[in-house]
Amino acid sequence: MALPVLTAEARAEALKKAVAVRKERGEVLAQLKDGKVSLKEVLEREDPVVGKTYVKRLLESLPGIGKVRAEQVLADLAIPESRRVQGLGARQRERLLELFPSAA
Repeated sequence: MALPVLTAEARAEALKKAVAVRKERGEVLAQLKDGKVSLKEVLEREDPVVGKTYVKRLLESLPGIGKVRAEQVLADLAIPESRRVQGLGARQRERLLELFPSAA
């Protein structure tokens, strides 16, 4: 399937949307890192911006969790690295909250 040819106006509008989404995602992850919102609150959001965030990136935003620990957690829970928050099952969400009770 070929990509549609966008006009200059359509391309500019798409770029504006992309910037807005990145900014909102960054704000949510920064709030999680600072402890202003909990992991439970983020996982319960029905926000499409949060839903399309990779679980690995979400875990890396938790205080004290780096890339290696995030990868270990994903492996232990059998969650693929390409999984997004909206693709998590109920049990996977529960297990994440059990592993990080201080972030909940």
